[in-house]
This record gives sequence, structure tokens and C-alpha cells, in this order.
Amino acid sequence: MHALSIPTWMVHISSVIEWIAAIFFVWQFADVSGWPAWKWLSFGMLPALVSAMCACTWHFFDNSSSLVWLVTLQAAMTVVGNVTACAAAWYIWRQARV
Repeated sequence: MHALSIPTWMVHISSVIEWIAAIFFVWQFADVSGWPAWKWLSFGMLPALVSAMCACTWHFFDNSSSLVWLVTLQAAMTVVGNVTACAAAWYIWRQARV
């Protein structure tokens, strides 16, 4: 756990917590607004959360070379998360036009 300073850990952990909260609030918005298309955005945000958790896990174990595969997984989940969030936004836009 010595790879990052305490303030950096605070930023990493608070970012993960904020992302979880954002997913929850988007889901709640879908329920309250009656627009179920917004739930797709919640699902689309999950790969980015996995990406953040990969980074935190790797740093927690002092950037261990035996866990370097987490860096690759993090990069892949970032790409997948960007694509799924984009697809969800497109779906919301399409549903709003109908």
C-alpha cells in the first residue's frame, strides 16, 4: 500500500464511491422519471467501475508485477466502459425522440 500517498488514496477511493453513487442515482432517476432507457446508462457505467477497481486493487498490492494483468484489464474495461456509456447515451437519445 506504499505505492500511493494518503491523499491520492483518498481521491481514488472517493472516486470509486462517487461512481457507485452515480450509478445508483441514474437508476433511481430512471424509476422516478418513468424513462427505463436510463437504466441502460447504469449498466453502461459498470465497466468503468470495474476499471477503477482494477486500478485500486493493483495499487493496494504495491503495483505487484504478478498483478500486472490488472493494468491490461483496467485498460480494456475503460474502452468497454466508454463504448457502453456511449451506446447507452445513444439509446436514451433515440428513446427521447420517439
